[in-house]
Amino acid sequence: MELLELLAENAPSDRFEEPVRRARDTDPDPARIARLERAKLLALQVHEVISLHHRRQIGLSALVDTARELTLPYDLDGLLNVIARRARFLLNLDMAWVSIHDSEGGHSVVRAAEGHISMLSVGMRVPTSGGLGNMVTARAAPVWTADYLNDQRIPQAEVTHNAVRAEGLRALIAVPLRKESTILGVLYAAQRQVRRFTPDEITLMSSLGDLAAVAIEKTRLLDRAQHELSELSLHASRAEDSSTSARRLNSAHTRLVDLVLRGGDLHTLADAVGELLDGTLLVRDPSGTNLTADTLPGLDETEIRRAAMEAHSGHLPVEASGGTWVCPVTAGEELLGTLVFVPEQPLDERQFQLLPLVTQVTAVSILLQRSTSLAEGQARSDVFHDLLNGGQLSAKQLDDHARRLSVDLGRPHVLVVARPEGGPPGRAAFWASSYAHQRAGIKSVEGDEIVLLLPGADAAAAGRAVAAELSSALGRPATVGSAGPVAHAKDLSDAYREAQRCVDALIALGSVGGTASTRELGFLGLLLSDQPNAAVFIADVIGPVLDYDAQQGTELTRTLEAYFAHGSSPTRAADTLHVHPNTVARRLERITELLGDGWQDSKQLLEVQLALRLHRIRHTVTARGAGPAVRR
Repeated sequence: MELLELLAENAPSDRFEEPVRRARDTDPDPARIARLERAKLLALQVHEVISLHHRRQIGLSALVDTARELTLPYDLDGLLNVIARRARFLLNLDMAWVSIHDSEGGHSVVRAAEGHISMLSVGMRVPTSGGLGNMVTARAAPVWTADYLNDQRIPQAEVTHNAVRAEGLRALIAVPLRKESTILGVLYAAQRQVRRFTPDEITLMSSLGDLAAVAIEKTRLLDRAQHELSELSLHASRAEDSSTSARRLNSAHTRLVDLVLRGGDLHTLADAVGELLDGTLLVRDPSGTNLTADTLPGLDETEIRRAAMEAHSGHLPVEASGGTWVCPVTAGEELLGTLVFVPEQPLDERQFQLLPLVTQVTAVSILLQRSTSLAEGQARSDVFHDLLNGGQLSAKQLDDHARRLSVDLGRPHVLVVARPEGGPPGRAAFWASSYAHQRAGIKSVEGDEIVLLLPGADAAAAGRAVAAELSSALGRPATVGSAGPVAHAKDLSDAYREAQRCVDALIALGSVGGTASTRELGFLGLLLSDQPNAAVFIADVIGPVLDYDAQQGTELTRTLEAYFAHGSSPTRAADTLHVHPNTVARRLERITELLGDGWQDSKQLLEVQLALRLHRIRHTVTARGAGPAVRR
């Protein structure tokens, strides 16, 4: 009965010896002592069975708790730490760690560790040969040892062996983390004393390994699903951003196109683009002339030209120094101009995507302006044509035509005729429209010639400017003649013919692509002029000498006449003038100072001689005309 009570109390095994010991002291009957010994042995067996069942219940309860904990959401590293901690406490061991196979690297890596650890740290690489873990992987089954360092059955791996020795570990058990036929890694547990693992402990560890493998695979799948979900969300966000950006770009593009179709010019378009992109836009023609505004201060024109060449060759926007963007404006293979955009801040992706759309709209605007200029300018060209060929019109009709063109001929104007070499006339006409508009002038296309009426008094300078810009814009030479200034509508036709003659003269002289006015052509210009003005020619050629004689009372003009009369001989001229040859030499030096070093070159020498003769003739005619008045 006492033994049953001890069993009911779940007393320790050593207490089962007490009833037998008392019986030996008090009862001399050997048979009864033998029965009591037999009862004790049976009671101990029952006690062991009860203890084993109790341990199993505890283990299963811990395993159920572990399974419940493993179902919680963890990232992979967090889950592996839970597995290591549970393995350690499940068997009440000193240490536990988890290594995961790296299929790409060909080794295992310790991903979690629990217990007092110094060598077996997270991140340690476990080689693929030797050691307890590789035996587990090869067998796909648990492997255990009561004394690792003295167990000859286990092939030694230097890294593992050194770590186990450094940690002072003796008993080790390792179970596979198996998902179907795939070994994901190995779960280790260890004791610093020799210990024999029971079948129940091995079974518990194996079950924990199976649960851990399922949890690891679930976590990996969850991580993969979350990653894919994140990527999908990112793609969706990007798609939404792209859609929003596309809508914004389409809206901006539509706004700019509507602006152009409603009649907005390049100035209006540049202002709208500047507002959209937060910056300043310049539109330039192929020659680099600004069509919308004066150039911005601080622009490095050398860098802009370099970027423009790169942009036109690559047909893409190019960033110049300082964040300035240069974009080509083209229609097919035809170069229409260049955009120069100076942003307030660096361009973002949306603004950069808008730049090509801006160039397209600018190209449309330029082409529309070209077409409109050609259409609307036809009426003005007809009126200008009548002024240029106004021989049959009265002075009043000519003035009425000038007023219809809004030309104030009370101010001096010059007339320029440009004759481009080859190529379609459309580009030249478009350039002329823009050039005349910028300078408050008028243009007309007369056959293969561009005719410009421009405010100003210097015909030569106007001709040179037109020649330079037109040749650059077209990429081919243009021969330019100029005349004027004119101050009356009736003088336009004469100036037009003079400018045409200058062009014809340049071409006849082999100076295609050159420029000249009647005054620049010298005596040839005097001959070409409808209204020859000898006084102007004389003043242009020898005016400084005449003025010097008048102011100083010298005889430089008379000296020149004697010099030429005697074949450019200073000695013979001195005899005629009754002066010393040195005096003639000094006078010639003074003339060189007044007319320049090249006055004795063949071309200028002829003009000087002609001017002297005209001056002498004018002086003689004037003197004769004044004779009768003197006699009266």
